[in-house]
Amino acid sequence: MLKLTAIGLTALFVTASPLAYAQSSSAYTREHLSAADSKTLTDLRIDLIKGALQLTPEQASHWPAVEQAIRDRVTNRQARLAKIVETVGSRAGDSPMELLGNRDPVSFLNRRAEALAQRSADLKKLADAWQPLYATLKPEQKKRMGALALFVLSDMSDAADRRRVLSEDDD
Repeated sequence: MLKLTAIGLTALFVTASPLAYAQSSSAYTREHLSAADSKTLTDLRIDLIKGALQLTPEQASHWPAVEQAIRDRVTNRQARLAKIVETVGSRAGDSPMELLGNRDPVSFLNRRAEALAQRSADLKKLADAWQPLYATLKPEQKKRMGALALFVLSDMSDAADRRRVLSEDDD
């Protein structure tokens, strides 16, 4: 019963959390979580994952690396978002014609490549951190982890769809 409750709560928090971002129809004016709110949400997600897995003492010795990788990803994501907000904010006073005239597609591609490289490195670090722990999980723990992964992937897909719709609305 505890396992089912933990998985249900995890699903609720993982799928409901993007609603905090969907407060505006414009991708650039959307309110973002404060650093404290983001830390609280990250703490809740980490606790739910750890609770759903019900780690043994031996398995728990692998957990700090996983938790640190999760926190590092969140920190780096916040830094990327802050950089985007800064870039967009610095151009807020420009007219549409100025924006079109001052476009630098090569610079954009370089910034995008750097962001993707950072995301890739963060994801690789997370996978590397999970590997030793995953190798020690029992079959039922692997099933719970698989269920959590499905919820996360579904949530990510939904978030991507929402961003795509918002960007189409902005065009």
